[in-house]
Amino acid sequence: MTRAGLRPVSRQTRAYFAPVDRVNGPTAIFDPSKDYGFELDAPTAPWIDLGWIENFRRTSTSQIDGLAGGTAGAVTAQARRALGARVDFEFREWGKLQMALAGGSEHMNVLATDESASRAGAGGIPLAAVPLLAGSNAGELVLGAGGIAGFEAEDLVACDVDYAQQVGYVGTGIAAAYVKNAADVRQDANYVRRVTFNVGRVALVTGTSLLLTQGLPGGVPAAGAAVQQVMAFVDREGGTFLQQWSGLFMAEEESGGRVCFFYPLLSPCSVKAEFERESLIPIQKPIGELALQASFTAFPTVDGNDGALVLCYRSYFPARGAAVY
Repeated sequence: MTRAGLRPVSRQTRAYFAPVDRVNGPTAIFDPSKDYGFELDAPTAPWIDLGWIENFRRTSTSQIDGLAGGTAGAVTAQARRALGARVDFEFREWGKLQMALAGGSEHMNVLATDESASRAGAGGIPLAAVPLLAGSNAGELVLGAGGIAGFEAEDLVACDVDYAQQVGYVGTGIAAAYVKNAADVRQDANYVRRVTFNVGRVALVTGTSLLLTQGLPGGVPAAGAAVQQVMAFVDREGGTFLQQWSGLFMAEEESGGRVCFFYPLLSPCSVKAEFERESLIPIQKPIGELALQASFTAFPTVDGNDGALVLCYRSYFPARGAAVY
């Protein structure tokens, strides 16, 4: 055995997120007994790779109080209360999910509009959606020979159902927003596609289909889905919807063992009155890299093994040949 293996050395931390079933609770599980071979560049579903992150900080706000007893009022026992934890870091990569998590609220797809459409902060009335045909899946969107005419390789597209005045969570596979009243979203048939996470980039246009570079995050499109081109992503300061995701953070080992942090349920939070949303990381003046500041509070879930309320699981996979302690 060697004691050198007891010193984990890591270059960076990598972030993975998985959608939460907003009705039934978290569904993503990082099981150390099964996921010890977790591949950083090819995560297993439902985990989505959001790249390397910087300034990763985990803070516990839980309190342990002493319980006094006896005539001397001495501490005879302890109890945990105000269970709480926070996670803070910077996304160095920008994408739809990174922006949604850092922004915290509904995240908008800016749908392609006609030149005559009125201006709006998140895009105006869009061009008509193209209905999806049978045979489509998460990586191939079948539109037919006529339907593909408005698309070309490298386009971003959103694929989801029409908004049909339903209330509650909307978005195929991933809850993207919550609608209390159809009038709030102007009964807009395109609203679900405005917020859906089922967005992909076109790799190739065939005679009848759009082939995507990656499978849609929300999975196979629902029946009745349609496709629209996306021009940009927008998040907003405001809104009532709060994102909820499961988080997994990996400190990849350069030497020693691997350390993993699994949070079953994370929701955005503001850690202080003035919260810096972006920061500029100097490269060589005047050039700098924009980083997205993200901050989350951890919600407790019940561990099925013993019924304990748990905020986070910290796993350590010892290096081969290392001492146990």
